[in-house]
Amino acid sequence: MSKLKLSILDQSIVREGATAAEAIQETIETAKLAEKLGFNRIWISEHHNSAFIAGSAPEVLMVKLADETKTLRIGSGGIMLPNHSAFKVAENFRMLETLFPGRIDLGMGRAPGGDRISASLLNPSNTFSEENYITQLDNLQHFFRDTAGTKYGPILAVPQAQTIPMQWILSSSGGSSSIAAKFGLGLVIAKFINGTVSPQVAEIYRNDFAPSSQFEKPHVILAISVLCAETEEKAKEMRKNVDYILLQFDKGIFDKFPEQSVIQQYEFSPAELERIRHNSGRTISGTKEQVKEQLTRLAEEFDVDEIIVSTMTANKDDRKRSFELLAEAFR
Repeated sequence: MSKLKLSILDQSIVREGATAAEAIQETIETAKLAEKLGFNRIWISEHHNSAFIAGSAPEVLMVKLADETKTLRIGSGGIMLPNHSAFKVAENFRMLETLFPGRIDLGMGRAPGGDRISASLLNPSNTFSEENYITQLDNLQHFFRDTAGTKYGPILAVPQAQTIPMQWILSSSGGSSSIAAKFGLGLVIAKFINGTVSPQVAEIYRNDFAPSSQFEKPHVILAISVLCAETEEKAKEMRKNVDYILLQFDKGIFDKFPEQSVIQQYEFSPAELERIRHNSGRTISGTKEQVKEQLTRLAEEFDVDEIIVSTMTANKDDRKRSFELLAEAFR
């Protein structure tokens, strides 16, 4: 590929008529394809209480993906830290780093990855506060460096790996960019969630960045939804499917959705069309030439050298072909 690195974010989407097991198997196949095509990394997400998304435990699925590949970086995109004990996250990712040294990414966010009820069940002490999130991040650094302890003695997150997973902070609104800068961690801007996010977020992060043992210099990755097709007509068909799904997400509906043929016949209301326009910045679509031009422009605007793409399609083959065309465009 060219100077611009490409990576994949996989959410293990359960299509209409398919099972969760099939969705997870597709994620495994996607990781193999990503390595074959020359992508830099694959990240998997954490979502809960949704029949539409099977990916609930990145730290478990990452073991399988890393075992099925050889050089591809494997990561979480992300671990929703308030849902968990920072101590257990440290142990999980130290185990991953021990098994697959130098290949593990720990991407972290503070969103619930679902509704607040399921988040409270995952971690009954979750206060959903920024202060607690920062405390968790601080504790995590101590656990990774064997500097944690209480008045009763040191606390060791085991196994004690020789290396530390590469850590990233996910941000969709920009609020977490200052947190990433403070801790000297990488920043991932989730434009696929917030299409109106500004390049200023990256600029603030770079200006406030404090060098750390993780990163000597600031490092930003941009995440966006990408649909690449052989023709403009096919790309528009794939785009309508995503537009429909994002509308349902906006309504808080995270269930399985109708078949593609039903969605293609659906007529959006004026209010829905306005919302689609609002969401338009979350997705890039078109032929490989059109997509390359748009991604290159975005990379320049945000001053990044890596883009993570999320690709949701109604058809498994369309998704695979989208990744293949994207790789071809940047060779």
